[in-house]
This record gives sequence, C-alpha cells and structure tokens, in this order.
Amino acid sequence: MIESRIKQSVRDVNDFPKPGIIFKDITPILKDPGLCKDITVALAEQLFNVDIDVVAGIESRGFLFGPSLAQLLNVPFIPIRKAGKLPYKTIQQSYDLEYGSAMIECHQDALLKGQKVLVHDDLLATGGTVVAASKLVMQMEATVAAYSFIISLDFLNGRERLKPYGNEVFSLASY
Repeated sequence: MIESRIKQSVRDVNDFPKPGIIFKDITPILKDPGLCKDITVALAEQLFNVDIDVVAGIESRGFLFGPSLAQLLNVPFIPIRKAGKLPYKTIQQSYDLEYGSAMIECHQDALLKGQKVLVHDDLLATGGTVVAASKLVMQMEATVAAYSFIISLDFLNGRERLKPYGNEVFSLASY
C-alpha cells in the first residue's frame, strides 16, 4: 500500500523549524525512484474523475511531483513561488505565519479565466500557504478543482481551512 511505503520513507525531524515541531521530511522518498513513480501515479489515480485544466505547484516541494503529475494528467504546470522569484509580471497574495507574514506569486498570465486548477503541494498542515494559493487562483478568475498532497497532517485541521475554496482534497498518507 502506498501510504505505508510513504510513512516508512518519511523522516521525522524533531524541533524543526522551531522547538516542539516534528517536521515530516519527504526528501528520503526522493532516493527511491520506484516510490516516486508510484506516488505520481497514485496522485493521478485519485484525480481520475476530477476535471482539471492546470496543475499549480507551490514552491518548493510542490515542484517535486507537480510537473510529473501534470504530465500524467496531460495538462500544463504552473509554479506558485515566493515573492520576487518570477521574472515576468506577477500577481501576489500575502498570508500570515506564526512569526509574521509572507507572500507568494504567480505570473499574471499563468491561468485563463474559467480554468479548473489542481493546487498541489507535498504536505497539508494548517493550510495557510494553500489558502493563499487558492486566492491567487481566484484573482485570475479561475477555480480550484481540487487539492492534492502526498501527506496530510489531519490533526492541524488544514482541510477545514480549504473548504471555502474547494471541497476535493486528496492525500496519500495521513497523520
């Protein structure tokens, strides 16, 4: 089962990025090309009945599987990046962090009005960054068709924060 394979590969890092946090590190997954392929296929299979025009991956770990997922779904991939990283005209969305705020952006021509977007990232925690990505999608008059994650930290209730933007939330492993 893919969930048990993911959980066997994920490394817990205590007190990162601050004391009391147990960080779920997915980088050990990247050492196993077979698991990477199986994850991409499993993500695509979950989305079989979802109408998707574009995959939007959130920097940086949403870039690890997002482009391959877009290829399997035969749709374009667009990056959602931290502010100041994209070379063309952008639109931005700020969001709050425990210790301040941050901003993400995408190219202003990344999406077309009415497109159905899959928002992808490696992990769903509290949902703050994903909500900001959803707001970017909405700014461009596109819609969130679904969300996909490798891991969901369900005890942090991120899924609840996503409900105003889209009801389809998929993950392969839950904690």
